[in-house]
Amino acid sequence: MDYFKILDDSKIMCNLCSHYCKLKLEQVGICGVNKNGFGKLENLVFNHPSALHIDPIEKKPLYHFLPSSKSLSLGTVGCNFKCPFCQNWQISQTHNIDNSVNITSSEIVSMAINNGCKSISYTYNEPTIFYPYAKEIGLKAKEHGVKNIFVTNGFQSHDMILDMKSFVDGANVDLKSFNKEYYKKELKGELDIVLNNIKEMVKNGIWVEITTLLIDGINSSAKEIEQMARFIKDEVGDFVPWHLSAFHPDYKMLDKEHTKFQTLQIAFDIAKNVGLRYVYLGNVKNDTHTICPNCHEVLIKRDGFFVSLNRVQNGHCFNCNYKLDGVFS
Repeated sequence: MDYFKILDDSKIMCNLCSHYCKLKLEQVGICGVNKNGFGKLENLVFNHPSALHIDPIEKKPLYHFLPSSKSLSLGTVGCNFKCPFCQNWQISQTHNIDNSVNITSSEIVSMAINNGCKSISYTYNEPTIFYPYAKEIGLKAKEHGVKNIFVTNGFQSHDMILDMKSFVDGANVDLKSFNKEYYKKELKGELDIVLNNIKEMVKNGIWVEITTLLIDGINSSAKEIEQMARFIKDEVGDFVPWHLSAFHPDYKMLDKEHTKFQTLQIAFDIAKNVGLRYVYLGNVKNDTHTICPNCHEVLIKRDGFFVSLNRVQNGHCFNCNYKLDGVFS
C-alpha cells in the first residue's frame, strides 16, 4: 500500500486522506502529524499513542457489534478536520507528540488479548492520519482473532477506503451535517466524500454505524435530519444504526447550549418515520435498548454504555428468530 506519491525530486503527496496534501521537504500536512521526510511520508505518531484505554464497545458507540464486549481503544494527537465542537480537542487539535511513549503494534495486540478485549478501536482522534500504525496493529490483531474498529470522520482517500477492508471489521462514522458549505467552511472537509466513503465501507463488508452530534440551530432542522435519514435508508441501507447524540458545550463552542431533549426526540421520530430500523439517542439519560424490528421484543437492554440484558441468540431474536443486523459472534 502506497501511503504517498512522489511528485518531483523534493515534493510528495500524502495519500492517507482526501486532503491529498502536497508536501515540500520537511513540510507537515494539515493533520500536523504526516511529514515529507527526505522524499518519503513520515508518520510522526507511529508507535506514539496519546490515549490508550479499555472501553465498553458501546462507548464507540457501536450497538450492533459484539455487544457488551471490551475494546482496547487508542488514539494519537492530530486531526484532518477542525471541528469547533470537538469533544477530544485536547489531543486532536494539538501536534505535540510525546515521543517518550513508544508502544509497538505487537505490544498493543498483546495488551488487547491479555485484557480480554475482543476488538481494538482506533478512536479519540481521526485514525486515518495514523493509518500506517493502525494497519500494522490491525493485521497482527486479525492473526489472533481480535477485530478492528475505526471511529472516523469518513474522510479517507480513495485508496485508503478501499484498503480498509484488509483489516477493518467495523466502523462508526460521523455524519456531522448534510450541508456542504458547513462541512467546507467550519469543519474543513467535504460532505460528498464522506457520503461516498460511507457507501464504500458498507459495500466492502465493513459493519457501519453512523453518529450525528445534533446541535440546536446548526444541524437540527427537520429538513436536514430528514435528508440525512433518507440518505442512510436509500443509499446505504435501512439496517444501518443511526446514533443521534446530544451536544454539550466544548472547545470553541462554549457559548452554545446543550442540545434539547425535544430536538433529539423529533430527530428520532423523523428517522423512524423515514424507515430506519435502528435509531438510538446518545449523551442523554434514556433507554437505548435494541428492539426487534419484527416482533418488537426488547433484545438488548442498556444502562448507559453497559448491557444489562442480551437476548440475541446466534444473531437472531430469541422470540421470533428474526435475523438481527450486525456482528454478534
